[in-house]
Amino acid sequence: GLGFCGVVVDIGDGAPHVVPVVNGYVIGSSIKSFPFSGSDVTQFVLQLLQERGELIAPEDSLDIARRVKEMYCYTSSDIVKEFKKHDKKPDKYIKHWSAIKPKTGVPYTIDIGYERFLGPEIFFHPEIYSADFSTPLPELIDSCVQSAPIDTRRDLYKNIVLSGGSTMFKDFHKRLQNDIKKIVDERVAATNARHHVEVKPVEVNVVAHPIQSYAAWFGGSVAASNPEFYESCHTKEEYEEHGASICRTSTVFKGMY
Repeated sequence: GLGFCGVVVDIGDGAPHVVPVVNGYVIGSSIKSFPFSGSDVTQFVLQLLQERGELIAPEDSLDIARRVKEMYCYTSSDIVKEFKKHDKKPDKYIKHWSAIKPKTGVPYTIDIGYERFLGPEIFFHPEIYSADFSTPLPELIDSCVQSAPIDTRRDLYKNIVLSGGSTMFKDFHKRLQNDIKKIVDERVAATNARHHVEVKPVEVNVVAHPIQSYAAWFGGSVAASNPEFYESCHTKEEYEEHGASICRTSTVFKGMY
């Protein structure tokens, strides 16, 4: 191969991006962004707890919601089934969180129920969290691949690499793979029916444990695909004129030191 080929799906606490890479080059025109990230899952978990009337000390609420998310949230394959499981065996699925009120030192306990699977569901049904955006992440990844050159698509579907903390929910990669596979299979079936042809099935593979060394490279590639990036670059001419010392100054690193 000529370098990395695949789709990098990066979901941290910042804005998630879906970035197709062919032979080590980012296809900038096909990058898609998804508006919700890990901090939205936290926000939604908190909202669900409060709507149910769990009494959380307000000054600790976001921190508790974040820790509940990290410890107890998971991705379900089917939320209707998941509701039923919780209702049938609450003692198995409902968790308890104990905390202490910061001002009074009084201990209290909250119950954690449906938010365990509803939190991560915002990636698959964003409309349960916000009225402004309703395209599920699997659909966004599919349209990213569909907008890439036709001869690269099979390779892209075959290597969808996850990076960032919010892809670590239990079974997140399975659900993502199943949902993308469904979209792709339906398209293949429709093509076959319409044109009386036999298009080979498309292999969809979501890589659960990405090689973390891509992460920094990926950060660099996203930075480089930003139009402002070129304003902060040093040119070869500048380098030849001033020597290596120009590398010590860069607007990119201004905020870092």
